Amino acid sequence: MTAQHPAAPAQAAPEPGRSRIRVGSAPDSWGVWFPDDPAQVPWQRFLDEVSACGYEWIELGPYGYLPTDAGRLSDELAARGLQVSAGTVFEHLHRPDSWDAVWNQVKDVAALTAAMGGTHVVVIPGMFRDEKTGADIEPRRLTPEAWQAKTTGVERLGRAVQEEYGLSIAYHPHAESHVGYQEDIERFLADTDPAFVPLCLDTGHVSYYRGDNLHLIRTYPERIGYLHLKQVDPAVIDEVLEKDVVWPEAVRMGAMVEPPNGVPAYPPLFEAIEEHGLDVFAIVEHDMYPCPPDQPFPIAQRTHRYIGSCGFPSLQIGAPRTTTAEEDRA
Repeated sequence: MTAQHPAAPAQAAPEPGRSRIRVGSAPDSWGVWFPDDPAQVPWQRFLDEVSACGYEWIELGPYGYLPTDAGRLSDELAARGLQVSAGTVFEHLHRPDSWDAVWNQVKDVAALTAAMGGTHVVVIPGMFRDEKTGADIEPRRLTPEAWQAKTTGVERLGRAVQEEYGLSIAYHPHAESHVGYQEDIERFLADTDPAFVPLCLDTGHVSYYRGDNLHLIRTYPERIGYLHLKQVDPAVIDEVLEKDVVWPEAVRMGAMVEPPNGVPAYPPLFEAIEEHGLDVFAIVEHDMYPCPPDQPFPIAQRTHRYIGSCGFPSLQIGAPRTTTAEEDRA
């Protein structure tokens, strides 16, 4: 039987010019990359444990991992005091005739996100390498025509998500994608409309290619619509880039680490967010697929405690539950 927790209270928007950083977590931090995989923890356990840590906000993760029936999911979340910030999709809009395939994916995720009271759809560019073999399946640099197709396609996607579902997209640069290096990110921002294409600043993916997260926040504060909090191990990244290691193998090598053991440091990022008065979700992600089922929870607990200890007034992170995840599952 699941222990009953009150729903997380609605939090009023900050005063104009005041920052708010609503911290949450995601299935990714529990080693979840796929809707259904025996190597992953069951969704009930993820919900129990993320709630026990004290997080009040989550992402949906891969569509189909959590229940897709809105009524059932709403009940499961309310029982644990959880709310949804966003769903996640992938795009490959640089490819010819790709709109229908992308939109068919997006509309299901956006509908469920909106039904749960979420506000964003995180949009990740498709990767140019085969995740298993490491072979390139596309050129690593797009032609000018393909780049324009991507930027105009993402703008169209952002507009459609706003108009159809009342949500904002948050575009997520990613390793081994065409929007990965800092020069790619800045070019992408220059070539897209801020009204329809805010950025999901994933601090780990920016650091994966030795980018400068602080520079992006300070130079493009109006584009920072959402955060993924993640750290990388610079020594592992050096080896990954030197040997051109494929992304999933880099994760298995320990490229992503729990804070404060990697880069970038979080306090300067929080300080910059506060300086610019930004109101953002900051969703913790710790890539570690595959992983033993008992590994994620203690890491998530330590991460929650660390972020809460950073002491910034804008941080809204929630308190650990009085019952344990094991008791929740009893």
